[in-house]
Amino acid sequence: MSTPQKPEEYIKGVLNRDRRMLAKTITLVESGLAEHRKVAGQVLGELLAHTGRAIRVGITGVPGVGKSVFIETLGTFLTCQGLTVAVLAVDPSSARSGGSVLGDKTRMEKLSADPRAFIRPSPSGKTLGGIAARTRESMLVCEAAGFDVVLVETVGVGQSETAVAAMVDFFLVLALAGAGDELQGIKKGILELADAVAVTKADGENIKAADQARQQYEVALHMLSPSGSAWCPRVFTCSALAGENIDTIWETVLAHRKTLQASGEFEAKRRKQAAQWMWRLLEEGIKERVFALPEIADSLSAVVSRVEHGEITAAAGADKLLFYLDKRIKV
Repeated sequence: MSTPQKPEEYIKGVLNRDRRMLAKTITLVESGLAEHRKVAGQVLGELLAHTGRAIRVGITGVPGVGKSVFIETLGTFLTCQGLTVAVLAVDPSSARSGGSVLGDKTRMEKLSADPRAFIRPSPSGKTLGGIAARTRESMLVCEAAGFDVVLVETVGVGQSETAVAAMVDFFLVLALAGAGDELQGIKKGILELADAVAVTKADGENIKAADQARQQYEVALHMLSPSGSAWCPRVFTCSALAGENIDTIWETVLAHRKTLQASGEFEAKRRKQAAQWMWRLLEEGIKERVFALPEIADSLSAVVSRVEHGEITAAAGADKLLFYLDKRIKV
């Protein structure tokens, strides 16, 4: 990315719903360069007052469950209802090269051509849970641009999906039937975060298997549901290709929002999420600054090599590096 424009240009472009400036603003927000981060901070600070009105939905599921097809079908359903939809689709980055496929616009051809929709693929990088490091900020930019619904698609169930659950109002887990043990592919922790589970591809000969999977998930969610919450997670079967139960799932999202608003949980949840994101960014910032210290940068390779060869323990290696940080703090 070249030298950033003036903050007011990004702000004006986003508020005027200029798609080109919206895309440039998200690129700015995602950048890790210090110069870009400074401008992005100013832009987000001004846009914050225009955020908070969109419905935020996180969608995850095992590979092959059909997330992209489901999101395109849901997004198209919503735009047909007169709503505007932003999709933040986090693409998997290569652990080896860092490259990303960024193919969601290809997989969502119909929705990407819809004037009421905006699709933004972002590389997941090394962020835990497959969430791009600045996805929350990108979500706020889309809200400031006036989108009614923001859908956040994650890479899939892997390390931890708590990152997406900590930034959305409704967390939907897509599940696949007919793969043996229906619960094996979904970690217990993911189900504990779910506001609803949708068993996909419930069409043709797979309808019976999908319904059996639905029953298994209902039992599992009943056992895992936290006490004290006004919302009880629900389970559905659906077919994105046939459009079956897509409307029911959206009605559930709206019912969830209404229930939490009535109980006071909705605002409390959003306040907690904002604080959680601050802590996450603080941890990232501290880590970046620590590794930028010359003493640590110069010693890192040698210490890592000694740990790998069993010359010192991992704890001793960490202590050696933290020694330089302690010296800096005392100075």
